[in-house]
Amino acid sequence: MAEIVRMPKMSDTMTEGVIAKWHKKVGDAVKSGELMAEIETDKATMDYESYHSGTVLYLGAQEKGTVRVNDVLAIVGKPGEDFKGLLNAAASGTTGGEAPKPEAAKAEAATPAGPAIDTSKIKAEIVLMPKMSDTMTEGVIAAWHKKIGDAVKSGELLAEVETDKATMEYESYNTGTLLYVGAEKGKAVKVNDVLAIIGEKDADWKTLLAAHQQKNSAGASAPVAPAPVQAVSAPAPAPAPVAASAPAATANGRVKASPLAKRLAKEKGIDLNRVTGSGDHGRITKRDIENFKPGAAGAGYVAPRIVAQESFEEVPVSQMRKTIARRLSESMFTAPHFYLTMEINMDKAVEVRKSINEVSPVKISFNDIVLKAVAAALRQHPDVNVSWLGEKIRKNHHIHIGVAVAVKDGLVVPVVRFADNKSLPHIATEVKELAQKAQDKKLQPSDWEGSTFTISNLGMFGIEEFTAIINPPDACILAVGGIKETPVVKNGTIVPGNVMKVTLSCDHRAVDGAVGAAFLKTLKTLLEDPIRFLVQLS
Repeated sequence: MAEIVRMPKMSDTMTEGVIAKWHKKVGDAVKSGELMAEIETDKATMDYESYHSGTVLYLGAQEKGTVRVNDVLAIVGKPGEDFKGLLNAAASGTTGGEAPKPEAAKAEAATPAGPAIDTSKIKAEIVLMPKMSDTMTEGVIAAWHKKIGDAVKSGELLAEVETDKATMEYESYNTGTLLYVGAEKGKAVKVNDVLAIIGEKDADWKTLLAAHQQKNSAGASAPVAPAPVQAVSAPAPAPAPVAASAPAATANGRVKASPLAKRLAKEKGIDLNRVTGSGDHGRITKRDIENFKPGAAGAGYVAPRIVAQESFEEVPVSQMRKTIARRLSESMFTAPHFYLTMEINMDKAVEVRKSINEVSPVKISFNDIVLKAVAAALRQHPDVNVSWLGEKIRKNHHIHIGVAVAVKDGLVVPVVRFADNKSLPHIATEVKELAQKAQDKKLQPSDWEGSTFTISNLGMFGIEEFTAIINPPDACILAVGGIKETPVVKNGTIVPGNVMKVTLSCDHRAVDGAVGAAFLKTLKTLLEDPIRFLVQLS
C-alpha cells in the first residue's frame, strides 16, 4: 500500500526545506535506510534517509524546489499503484480517501479534553519516534548517544533505534539541550510516541509533555498512560576533545559516519578508517570527507575511484524450472530428510576401469561403475528400493535408477531401467544416449518416469561432498563426489589412495537409519572390490 512521505522538521526553526538533490527518481526502487534526498534547511544541508521500502511513485518538488514541513515530500508504494486518491486526501488535509463523517466530527468535538495548556512560551520541542521501516510499529532503543543534560546539535547522532528490520541511527533535527527521553536503553517506543524533548536548558518540558498527552488523549478512545517523568540531571562535564589521531570507530569496530559521508567516501575511494571525524564522539561528516587529504593520514594505498553502474536482468521462469521448484520444494518440506556419508577407497575401481576400457566397445565412466554397484547393492537391500505413496509404501521388485543430468534450463532425471540386469557397456551406452536426448530436449515421458532410486554425481565438477534432495516418490538419492587422491592407511603404513565420498539422503518415513547404513556398507564393499559385481562385460 502506498504511503506518504512528509517533509520532516530537521531543525528547531525550520518551516520548509529546499530539495538540494534527489538521489531517487520516480520509478526507482528505494529501501528503508537508503539515502533518498539532500534537503537544505534554514541551517544546513542534511541527508534524508527513507523510512519506507517500495517504488518512488511521486515527488513533491523538483530539485531546488521548496516543500513546507509536513507537506508531501514523496509517495512510496508498489509499482503502478494508483496514488492519486492518497495525494488528493493529503491536499484536502485528511488522512484517508474520504472525509470524516459529520457524526464522528461532532462526537470528537464533544469529547471533553479540559482547558488547553498554553505552551507558546516554552522553548523546547517534542521529538517523536519516526517510522523507520514500512512495517515498523515501534522501535527499541539500542543505544542513547546523548544523556539528559547534554547539548545536542542538529545532525548529531542522538540514538540507535532497533526496528523490525534493522538497527538504524537517528540523527537529531533539533538543537538544544536533551531534557527528557521517552524510554531507557532496551525499552520500546511506539511510532509517533515521544522519543525525546530538546530545547533550552531551563525549558518547562513537563508542561510541554502534559500538553502533548492532553492533545493525544482528546481524540483517543482510552486515555494515554502518562509517560514516566525523568528529572533533568545536571549537565555532565563536557567530554575532552577527540585527539586528531583518534579513529572514528566504536568499541565494536564499527566506523561512525553519516550516510552522506559514507557515500562520498565510497565515490572518492577513501578508507573511512583513515579519516578523523570532527563530529560528536569522532563521527565522520561530509566536511571531513571533503577536507580529507591522503598524505595527512600517513603513507598508504589509496583506492582509485570506481565508476560503475548496478544492473540486473529478470528472466521469466521456464516451465521446467517451475516444475523442478515445485517438486523439490514439496520433497524438501514434506519428506523428513536425513543424511548418511561414507568414504570409499576407489583404488581397485580405478584399476578395473582402466582394464575394462582397454577391451570395452564403449568408454566406461566412474559414474557407470557406481550405477552398476548401486543396482547390485539395491538387490541385496530391497527395503531401500521403495517408494513413499502416503498411505502405503511400495516395495519395488524391479530396479530402475534415475540419473540426474544438468541441462540448460535446469535438471532432468532420465531412468536406466532394470539396471541390475545390464552390463557395464550396456549401461554406459544407455546413459550417454539419455544424456544426449536430455540436452536436445527430446526425452519422452517414458524416459524419465518410474525411477525407484536416483543418483546425482557432481564429481566431474570437482565437488568432493554434497547432499541431494530426494526425487519423489523415491525414498533415497545418492550424492556422489569426486575421486580425490589422499593419504590413506594400509597395513599400518600411510600411502597414497583414491577416496570418494558418497552421501545417501533418505526419507525417514520409508527408510530408517540402520537400513540406509547397511545399504552404504554393502555399496562400499562392492566398489572397493568391483569383481564382486562385474560378472557381465557384454
